Amino acid sequence: MKILNEITNEAYLVLLYYCFTPLENPESFRQTHHEWCLEHNLTGRIIIAPEGLNGTVSGSPENCEAYMKYVKSDKRFKNIDFKIEKSHKLAFTKLHVRTKDEIVHSDLTHIKPWEKTGIHIEPAEFKKMKDQDDVVVVDFRSNYEHSVGKFKGAVTLDIDNFREFPDKIKELEKYKDKKIITYCTGGIKCEKASAYLLDQGFENVYQLHGGIIKYGIEEGGEDFEGKCYVFDNRLVVDVNKINPVVASKCYICQEPCDRMINCANALCNNHVPMCEKCGWEMKGACNETCKSMPDIRKYDGTGYYQKISNGYNPYIGLVRKKQKM
Repeated sequence: MKILNEITNEAYLVLLYYCFTPLENPESFRQTHHEWCLEHNLTGRIIIAPEGLNGTVSGSPENCEAYMKYVKSDKRFKNIDFKIEKSHKLAFTKLHVRTKDEIVHSDLTHIKPWEKTGIHIEPAEFKKMKDQDDVVVVDFRSNYEHSVGKFKGAVTLDIDNFREFPDKIKELEKYKDKKIITYCTGGIKCEKASAYLLDQGFENVYQLHGGIIKYGIEEGGEDFEGKCYVFDNRLVVDVNKINPVVASKCYICQEPCDRMINCANALCNNHVPMCEKCGWEMKGACNETCKSMPDIRKYDGTGYYQKISNGYNPYIGLVRKKQKM
């Protein structure tokens, strides 16, 4: 793969991907997939559901390349689009492969993106269209995600979870006469969001194929203001290599800041921008009440906390093959 050939000095890769396709017996597929990932030393989060596959995995370039070939060898996933990022460390410390009802939580189980969804536009086409007068760009991510970075001029929705999106659709009615381009981190939410818009009578619906991450890789991230929130221990990543700006302010001191943390109070776990100075002074907490909690998590300067999993074993949930005698 072209991108892999360009990687020379990074120890690890991060793969972001999804594919909507009907899967029979997801649990059986999960078993096989889980074991393959363990054998190739991959870490990450993978969700398998009757509607498809969704994951972010991290590992060595060799194991990530093998994983992409492995997934694409299944004809159901032959057209899957991997977003490939370089990293100086593993993006996860553990591997979780789970079955769920959906590969993206939406409660829109009647929506089948493989049958009908918004028109996919590649990053280069998005770059040409996004500023046209008859186009409106809509961010379908949660508040804490777009608070640290979004496309210049994009419409955002006041939601804390993607499941809340259908309740906000009336706010988009005023754009029915325009071309609506949806976007999210890697594209998966837009598959259902754009399909739902079509289901609700919107006609000119498009989606940024591969989301923010692919746009950053292929087009340099021009006009993405701030950083992109990601769901691994990096928390945020740089996207814009052309005209970057800091789009958020420290939650404590209000100085420009695009460094993201999770509140050290596990009962709060608020996702907020916080500068390094305030992070240490607040012990990673988002307010004085959280800071004074007796069981506050120890802040290490990153603001990322691995979920407590006593006795964690990556083989839990995996039916081991019987050894031949």
